[in-house]
Amino acid sequence: MIPVRAYFRLFTGYLRPHRPKAVLLSGILLITIVLQLVNPQLIKLFIDDAVAGEPASALVPIAIAFMVVAVIHQLLAVWSTFLAEQIGWSATNQLRADLTDHVLHLDMGFHKSTSPGALIERIDGDVTALSNFFSSMIIKVLGNSALLIGILILLWMETWTVGLAITVLTAGTFLGLFRLHGVTVPWQKDIRATAAELNGFIGEQIDGTEDIEANGATGFMLSRFDAIERKWLPQVVRGWTGWAMMWSASMGLYFASLAIAFTFGSWLFGAGALTLGSVYLVFQYVEMAHRPIEQIREELIDLQKAGASIERVEGLLARQSALVQRDTIVLPDGPLPIRFDGVTFRYDDEAGDEIVLEDVSFDIAPGRVVGLLGRTGSGKSTVARLVTRMYEPQGGAVRIGGSASWDIDIVNLRHRVAMVTQDVQLFRATVRDNLTFFNDSITDAELHDVIHRLELDEWLASLPAGLDSMLESGSGGLSAGQAQLLAFTRVFLRNPGVVVLDEASSRLDPATEALLERAVDHLLENRTAILIAHRLATVSRADDIVILEDGRVIECGERVSLERDPESKFSRLLATGMEEALV
Repeated sequence: MIPVRAYFRLFTGYLRPHRPKAVLLSGILLITIVLQLVNPQLIKLFIDDAVAGEPASALVPIAIAFMVVAVIHQLLAVWSTFLAEQIGWSATNQLRADLTDHVLHLDMGFHKSTSPGALIERIDGDVTALSNFFSSMIIKVLGNSALLIGILILLWMETWTVGLAITVLTAGTFLGLFRLHGVTVPWQKDIRATAAELNGFIGEQIDGTEDIEANGATGFMLSRFDAIERKWLPQVVRGWTGWAMMWSASMGLYFASLAIAFTFGSWLFGAGALTLGSVYLVFQYVEMAHRPIEQIREELIDLQKAGASIERVEGLLARQSALVQRDTIVLPDGPLPIRFDGVTFRYDDEAGDEIVLEDVSFDIAPGRVVGLLGRTGSGKSTVARLVTRMYEPQGGAVRIGGSASWDIDIVNLRHRVAMVTQDVQLFRATVRDNLTFFNDSITDAELHDVIHRLELDEWLASLPAGLDSMLESGSGGLSAGQAQLLAFTRVFLRNPGVVVLDEASSRLDPATEALLERAVDHLLENRTAILIAHRLATVSRADDIVILEDGRVIECGERVSLERDPESKFSRLLATGMEEALV
């Protein structure tokens, strides 16, 4: 069972900025409770005075007072609901922002093992469940609990026999409801987990629709979808069973309370112990007690969902990045040296998993361009990810600017080390926003200057509305070459000291390829660079060559020297044909 205090522990910090509104809401709730308890007393007074034969002049003020109290109560109820929703959504929106920020700072191992759909469900779906409960809890749980206590006290004051019987029944019912809550929270947790699994599966299938249809895998994917739905159905049924049990308990209390009110009311009225107005008052309070009990029950059902969400949210917040920050060294400006010092790496960080890099060592001097060669699976992309610190090596160290990567402030490292891959991420926004990553402080003049220095004026002129051209997410309506040009401009704006380039696709039209080649030349000026190379044209830019094979460095040296040495691996690659040899 997730204790209610876990909910308050999670949200205490998020409520602090809204303390004035919370205090105001508490005051409004207190007034509405008093008004709800007062109105039946007015009706009792009206009935007893009418039965006693009081004139209309004495009854009209009571009736007017009743209507005024009712109107004020309704207005305050609307205001309190507005405040509760505002506090709830403001607090949980901040929680969404904090969860998103936390997830963005986790290592790539987490993101590789968690689908986007599952993350959306945890950041939005789980927090929405908390938001619904949170905004309702203040007004319904706390307010209705106070109202119920007030009703029971007034029943005791009116007739202790009815008050005692209703109190015992209510206490027993709530004890049963809380026990049921403890049983049903794990059921709701299973429902939330399967919902996240389903959303993750749907997201993956939508992203891969083209490949799925092209390879005739639609039937297989539908069968997997059906399997998840079949697992989900009994979980949902079990969750509704929990709701049915709690509903039955509250309705049983309601009918038993009415029976007690009828029995004792008629008996006490017949004995002359209660007036007609007092009998009405007992019935009215018993009827009124049903509404707060029902709303508390509904909130307990929401608490089941929230309890599952609390555990998942707290688990996500407790997830620590594998990227350990030991110091906060800031890298200097200009080109930076890079050193791989006996680096060993495996992706799943388990001793039994396959080693991707083993005892890899090489040095890159500041301002040098290194061509990184190797067959598919040799570890080239892993080297790039370690330089940009997407992952942490299990052995050895990656040193940038003379410092181990874990000692460098990670935000500063990501600013000073940039990577461009063939898969460029575009957002549904203007070219300007895609270039600046929505940084409004970068002016159009700065953008035009960078574009001109990269000799990309022709590319910008080819866009329908220049910097205001709208792009779509994914491919964004740009060719592969145009997307690469946009990525180069992004990097140039940051002015990093190290650039890692995964060679652009060779399937480009001649005009775009010419623009791309000129942009690469400008991008590499006065920067340390690692080029993951597959073609001879790329290697010709390199000052040095590093060749990987099965996660080990088998050759390293100056390009010109290796090229002239007929015994070198690089020389044999050139003779054989790089494109064929490195497949």
